[in-house]
Amino acid sequence: MSATFVGMPAFPSAARAALADTQLRHNLAHATGTIRDKRARVVAEVEEWEDLRLAGAAVKQSALVDLDRHLVRLEETLTANGATVHWARDAAEANAIVARIARDHDADEVVKVKSMATQEIGLNEALAEEGILAWETDLAELIVQLGDDLPSHILVPAIHRNRAEIREIFLREMAGVGRPAPADLTDEPAVLAGAAREHLREKFLRAKVAVSGANFAVAETGTLVVVESEGNGRMCLTLPEVLVSVVGIEKVVPTWEGLDPLLRLLPRSSTGERMNPYTSTWSGVTPGDGPQEVHVVLLDNGRTRALADDVGRQALRCIRCSACLNVCPVYERVGGHAYGSVYPGPIGAILNPLMKGTGDPQTDSLPYASSLCGACFEVCPVRIDIPEVLVHLRAEVVDGHRGDRVPKAEAAAMAGAAWTLSDARRLAWVEKASGLAGRALTRFGRTRLPGGRAAAGRIPGPGAAAWTGARDLPAPPRESFRAWWRRTDGGRTDHTDTETGEGS
Repeated sequence: MSATFVGMPAFPSAARAALADTQLRHNLAHATGTIRDKRARVVAEVEEWEDLRLAGAAVKQSALVDLDRHLVRLEETLTANGATVHWARDAAEANAIVARIARDHDADEVVKVKSMATQEIGLNEALAEEGILAWETDLAELIVQLGDDLPSHILVPAIHRNRAEIREIFLREMAGVGRPAPADLTDEPAVLAGAAREHLREKFLRAKVAVSGANFAVAETGTLVVVESEGNGRMCLTLPEVLVSVVGIEKVVPTWEGLDPLLRLLPRSSTGERMNPYTSTWSGVTPGDGPQEVHVVLLDNGRTRALADDVGRQALRCIRCSACLNVCPVYERVGGHAYGSVYPGPIGAILNPLMKGTGDPQTDSLPYASSLCGACFEVCPVRIDIPEVLVHLRAEVVDGHRGDRVPKAEAAAMAGAAWTLSDARRLAWVEKASGLAGRALTRFGRTRLPGGRAAAGRIPGPGAAAWTGARDLPAPPRESFRAWWRRTDGGRTDHTDTETGEGS
């Protein structure tokens, strides 16, 4: 009962399908608008918000600069606290570690705290292949799992679903995997949450093993931190006998003091709250209190690749607040599935190519899934300059195709422009041809822009059809600058164009 992003088409194809779903667009516009407004109100309460952003960015950047040293320190402190530390280079290694720990305890099921890292590595699917069921306990993740769906938002994975759809999923699916939903279930949020609570409670009380991620990992104290809103995380972190935490290596924070700005930035940027309802910290094993066996899997899975990119490494400062998704005009219209990854939106458009590398058509399409309006940078609590990284990655994608035997339409157009502009005679011929085309469009064309200027309609052909299908192409000027200069002596002589009646 798990869907997968494997085999998703490139962003333009996926976005086209999403745009045709009016219910999806309505759900997204309502949800992102609500979260966006809440965030703006609580951020406005903090006069020193920009100073706080700078402080948060500095903490994360300092951790990245000396990441190797801080990770070694984190391993030492976690081990001293009674935890067992594992290192995983990729998803396969991380999944194998978690599965082995579950098997060692004869567990055929685990309960999970919402975790982007475990979604990234496909842990649920990997455990299912080993005969181990993974139960999501976050409400939105539960909706996605029961609906055999895919998450479409980092913070609100079921943002594309409305209340009526959630009610139908609960009524249809809960009975097959545990306690059924009440027959008289309504679509009131409190009633839906109550049904989920009853459904999950038996799983919390039965599970021997829990799996979590971590928002932050403090190197100096060996402390992991999870912030959440529902209390399910604390149940997972305290009730089972064994706890396995899969933590991306970029989550490390050098000192306990460094948590201060991050814990103030995260709730306001993510859910529009002044503080998180539940902030759980744990440092290894405490006899008689909580899990008596704690494992921490430190996950690379492409993060060192991103770290090696001078421009792109700032993306590793991300604290997964989703603020960039909620202000993005592209995300608001197409939702998260079109990005083909557990990391959608502007941050996903840079994280995926940075961690996976460019060269795959689906990944290569993501840096172009942006209007470069800059709203994502304005709201990012740790000042990731996403537009800068997007442009940087677009250059990488273009460079990666320079040796193609059959060039793309854009590359062919650029090569043609270079050939034309490199020779004055060729440029003069093109200017004459362009002028003739402009005169023909002005006289015979039926497409007009606001203000009356003539424009070309949809032009057939590879590349041109897609470009002109969504954009206006104004008619070329009837006269080039050089022709105008000759005719008017650089504007010093008043010569009227005999055809148009326009003067110099």
